[in-house]
Amino acid sequence: MTVTGSSGRRATGTADGRDTSGAVTAGPPVLYGREAELAAVSQLLWPTARVPADGRVVCVAGGPGEGRSALLARAARDYPGEAHVVGAPGRQVPWSGARALLAALAPSRAAGSRAARLARGPEGIAAALASLVPGRGPVLLCLDDFPLWDAHSRAAFTAHWRSPGPLRGARAAWLVASAPGRPLPVAAAAPLVRLPRLARAGARALLDGVSGGGTCPAVAERLLDEAAGHPGVLAEAVRRLPPEVLDGRVPPRGRLVDDGVLARVYAGLLAALPADARRLLRVVAAVCAPATPDQAAGAPYRTEVGTALARARALRVPVEALDGLVAAGLLDRGGDALGFTDPFLARAAGAAPAAELPGGGRPVRADRAAAPPVSAAPPTAHERHRADRLGPPPVVRARSGVARGRALLTRGFAALAGGPVMDAHEAFTQAAKVLRDREPAEAADARFLAMEAAWAAGDVGACLAALDLAPAAGGTERAFAEGLRAALTVRPDLARTPLSRVVAVGAARDEPRLLLRAGSAALVLGDVAAAARLHGRALARARAEQRASLLPRILEHLAYAELRAGRYARAGHAAGEGLRAARATGQLNSAAHQHAVLALVASVTGDGPSVAEHAERALAIGRPHGLNQAVTLAEWALARAELGGGLAAQAAARLAPLVRPGPQGGHFALRMLAVPCFVEAAVASGRAAEARAATEEYALWAGCGLDRPAPAQLARCRALLAPLGEETGRWFGEALRRHEDGGNDFERARTLFAYGTWLRRRRRPGEARGPLRDALVTFERASAEGWARQARAELRATGAAGGRPADPSALAGLTPQQQRIARLVAGGATNQEVAGRLSLSPRTVDHHLRGVYARLQVRSRVELSALMAEAEARA
Repeated sequence: MTVTGSSGRRATGTADGRDTSGAVTAGPPVLYGREAELAAVSQLLWPTARVPADGRVVCVAGGPGEGRSALLARAARDYPGEAHVVGAPGRQVPWSGARALLAALAPSRAAGSRAARLARGPEGIAAALASLVPGRGPVLLCLDDFPLWDAHSRAAFTAHWRSPGPLRGARAAWLVASAPGRPLPVAAAAPLVRLPRLARAGARALLDGVSGGGTCPAVAERLLDEAAGHPGVLAEAVRRLPPEVLDGRVPPRGRLVDDGVLARVYAGLLAALPADARRLLRVVAAVCAPATPDQAAGAPYRTEVGTALARARALRVPVEALDGLVAAGLLDRGGDALGFTDPFLARAAGAAPAAELPGGGRPVRADRAAAPPVSAAPPTAHERHRADRLGPPPVVRARSGVARGRALLTRGFAALAGGPVMDAHEAFTQAAKVLRDREPAEAADARFLAMEAAWAAGDVGACLAALDLAPAAGGTERAFAEGLRAALTVRPDLARTPLSRVVAVGAARDEPRLLLRAGSAALVLGDVAAAARLHGRALARARAEQRASLLPRILEHLAYAELRAGRYARAGHAAGEGLRAARATGQLNSAAHQHAVLALVASVTGDGPSVAEHAERALAIGRPHGLNQAVTLAEWALARAELGGGLAAQAAARLAPLVRPGPQGGHFALRMLAVPCFVEAAVASGRAAEARAATEEYALWAGCGLDRPAPAQLARCRALLAPLGEETGRWFGEALRRHEDGGNDFERARTLFAYGTWLRRRRRPGEARGPLRDALVTFERASAEGWARQARAELRATGAAGGRPADPSALAGLTPQQQRIARLVAGGATNQEVAGRLSLSPRTVDHHLRGVYARLQVRSRVELSALMAEAEARA
């Protein structure tokens, strides 16, 4: 047997199978508790003491210190033929594993030169192997730490394993080994032998072998318990313990398997990871860590995905490596939970940050890893006095300030994700102040997030306070602050230029955060088409970069832009996807907003149960967390559903507080948008004075030019409030003319419906049919069944054919009061008689009766009586 190290030299190893030089063990390797795995490898490689003619590939997977290299060396020793073991040289890359293997097969200088010449490209390597292996009998080639080899060698060998080519017919077998997090790029059909943790008997034999059998029984039991069958951890812990502790003369202090042991054992694995993956692993370890060290042994290292991602974002650690860590098996993700598959790795990652890894996180030789640090001498009294008098040096103060600012960012992210939103605003505001001169980029993000938190709360003053933190210098951040400040103080002329600049600059960039900011500026300007386009690009970039924690915010803004454009199906799709993303990342507040948008979409489609369900969930989260924007959207959705079902009085009562100015009213960015809906409900329920006051305020808003459909909706409001006569018709005509430039088909259909209804009630059915048919087509196209039902009823009332017949089953949708009134009217009672029997006013009876007509799609008492009779017959 020939055992070859990384550079052709013989290498040394340890009895437990953990490499100390990065190479494989030489001499008689000793295995403890690995009899089953060794037997499996032997059976797979030489089942009849002979290698098959077409060769064989077997994979071995084991973690750091689990005896992977010793198993390869033992298999090579037991192999009934020539065997060569080649391992990566202490994590030094690049390294030509192909040349090392060819040099092992042909150790003479001439052959080595020939191998070096041939080892150029996959075909050259295969040809060199084909010239050296045949005629030598069975050959076992063991490749340790294969994923750490140079890409050239890995590609050549992988190509050969998938299609042997020149080596087909050569009697060569391959034993390929790797650690977790380093995938083995071999044939999919290759068998895999995994190295589990040692059983108690095997671990005890290893302990006796490493310690010489002189360990105190009590200390030995503690070591076996804390090492949990990990051979490398057990051996390293024994080496680091003083002899007087091992033999029981001095009682141990703290853990026997401390974090220093784990950092040493896992140093190679952590150093081989990319820097971003290593930093993210450390963040997750810190978030998952148990509350106290005493809990660490039995506590699972798990947390919520959203918590870990929020912490990583706060520390400016890229989260794109998360999927790779999960795919490599280093992290386990199930639903909203994220954790470590190996608790020892969690402790090692937390104990060895990137700056503290051997070589500052760079790949280094395992035999040159730093020894445990020696404690420095304590400071003298003079030094302590000087430190107390002068305080920490400036660089220490700067670092502590950055740490404090990032801690505030973490607190803000947690509150923004699932807590009181004004707590998030305060944390982000303080973080922006702390980081302003130390980390300007992070401070800019903190300012924008503080403004977003205040916006979600509906606090204009807090929004302005966050914007006042923007730097005095120029740039898009300053332009965004100036434009938004002007918009919040109702100075649209001063807002257009800076916000338009933000939109133009953001549209030329591919950074999701800048696109999100540009889309927000477009929404403030009322350019919903540009807002939807920019948020769509931000969504695509965030998906491409796998920035899962950013997706709910982007989808939230995108859904709102689609709502403003009247594209309710698209808004519902974006909100549904945003809800799933918010749940996956643990962002409860974003989920509340998505529920509110879905409720508003359902109010258009006429899905009453969905409106109630989504609105209830949005209000359950939004009210205690101060999410005024989500609460206003949810209440608006309930009111629109009531208005679409003919319950104008209830809708007006619900909408009145939302359109009221001041801190007790609705959200400042939604208040004016809800006014047309309130005016329609208020006029229908006899609250004309309130509707007229709201319309006059809405006229000022429409004149700002920040909402394209506003002029058309203002004309519709004036038409509803105008006295009966030609003035009403003139206002409806003006509304329809302005709708041509408004870009919102649903609002245009509502105007057509209101106009057709007015014409029918003016006894002009022929003129009413055209607007009502156009409205019905748009409602049906938008799946707005509630509005379509009313349009059909009005269309039938004009005498037009083709309306859907009244359905007796619709009686179940009436309220108990409406059912009582419907039965009495169907029996021939007048409104005055119904009022006397039910102790109501005739006006209230008339209001309920109109609601009954609208919901049942009937137009007279005769049709109501026929429908009630049909329902009784069916019963």
